[in-house]
Amino acid sequence: MSSARRGVDVVLGIQWGDEGKGRIVDYLTKDYDVVARFGGGDNAGHTIIVGDHKLALRIVPSGVLVPHVDLFIGGGTVVSMEGLSAELDGLARGGVDTSRIKISDRAHIVFPYHAALDGQNEQDRGSAAIGTTKRGIGPAYVDKADRLGITFAELRRPESLATKIRQSLLTRAPQLARLSEMPTEEAIIAQSLPLAARLARHVVDGVAYVHDALESGKRVLAEGAQGTLLDVGYGTYPFVTSSHTIAGGACTGLGIGPTAVDRVIGIAKAYCTRVGAGPFPSELEDATGEQLRERGAEFGTVTGRPRRCGWFDAVAARYAVRVNGLSAVMITKLDVLSGLPRVGIVTEYRRDGRVLNFGPDLDGVEPVVTWFDGWTEEITDVRRIADLPRNARTYVERIGQVLGVPIAGVSVGPERAQFVS
Repeated sequence: MSSARRGVDVVLGIQWGDEGKGRIVDYLTKDYDVVARFGGGDNAGHTIIVGDHKLALRIVPSGVLVPHVDLFIGGGTVVSMEGLSAELDGLARGGVDTSRIKISDRAHIVFPYHAALDGQNEQDRGSAAIGTTKRGIGPAYVDKADRLGITFAELRRPESLATKIRQSLLTRAPQLARLSEMPTEEAIIAQSLPLAARLARHVVDGVAYVHDALESGKRVLAEGAQGTLLDVGYGTYPFVTSSHTIAGGACTGLGIGPTAVDRVIGIAKAYCTRVGAGPFPSELEDATGEQLRERGAEFGTVTGRPRRCGWFDAVAARYAVRVNGLSAVMITKLDVLSGLPRVGIVTEYRRDGRVLNFGPDLDGVEPVVTWFDGWTEEITDVRRIADLPRNARTYVERIGQVLGVPIAGVSVGPERAQFVS
């Protein structure tokens, strides 16, 4: 996919996350000058495999293995200083020039007390737990909305940073008092100040950074985290993340207007997965679901939790096409379906005899599955869609038809080179 036009192209997931966005961003990065992460925190896990290199990134953009590209963490993110520091150290040990990595002064800091609150909140929900990663992402976004958040701009002012930490802890004292393991105020400040001093050189004026790049003719690839169906406003609420994961989130997360966006590229697995609780109409709770989990290595990059697996859900995907204004779709993990006697696509939802759209109320939904003949051939060495087995090609073509957008490419394995178009 060439990117001759100037502006911003957005890459995001159109399912419940874990669609393989990281490897697609890595694949596309050669055509760009800047890769910019626009939302979420280190609850994301983007895995990239190139030859002997395997990276599990959490907050640094997935273009990190392409040396000429600058990497930017946008103002719509919430970032643990400890987590970012550790990730930078790991990349440096792998030979990556981490001076290329910049973070917006408007990004918000995730502190240890956010993680402690996250874990306590999940415990308090009991059987209604959402299934968060307990990394403090939700509480950090709560503080942002409640105007108690602390931004990376404060890293340049150690005394101000310490004061704001004290103020935030004082305001949150009633909630923090019930935590069994809560670091002291001084311990949090003592941990934060050296991290701030170390990371301050990566902090930039985020709005100026992005617009200077665009105005100089650079091409920007905006990378989303999680997936459309986990968006805080348009996902399966309340079983969602705490940020906007849809295309509009790229504008608010990077400080750009919608006219700056050229294309929106949606990433979808050839089947569906979901981590944690919440509705999942196409879920397979049988041997086929287990086979997809094992063959697809469907275990969380961040948490290691097994992912729930199901057939490709075209109803949910059509919804994602609409709310994102997709220009094209790229499909990952088609190779995982090889060897199944038949494969399914959920083409309708029904309840009480009525056809339903994807929406906030999915209780009692009955998925209607359209079946396709499977294929026995291994496809990991195929490099053109035209060379896929006929049944695999039919399946891919049908996904494009039901979504109404072009299929721009298909991955047939985890390596960067295992991609067909």
